[in-house]
Amino acid sequence: MNGVINFKEKFDKFSETWTPKILGQYELFIVVAGQLTIMMRDREVLLQAGESFIVPKGVEHKPVANDEAHVLLVEKAGTLNTGDRRTDKTVVDEEWI
Repeated sequence: MNGVINFKEKFDKFSETWTPKILGQYELFIVVAGQLTIMMRDREVLLQAGESFIVPKGVEHKPVANDEAHVLLVEKAGTLNTGDRRTDKTVVDEEWI
């Protein structure tokens, strides 16, 4: 098991409606289009459209897309996009759309 969550495979596991299911906890990357690689110190995880990956708590990681990718990121409000370090890439004023 590489930690990649394939939505089709998960939806195929049940047929009842309006029954919440848990995929995991902590920072969740969902690839809607394109490809995304999650780089960690000990491995890399390649995600395709329709897949997601949950980064375990405390694991240092770096998402990388060589081409344009549409990715949803689900995390606790207020989490800095640059982890525990502030850099010129840190987004301070998050934009609601």
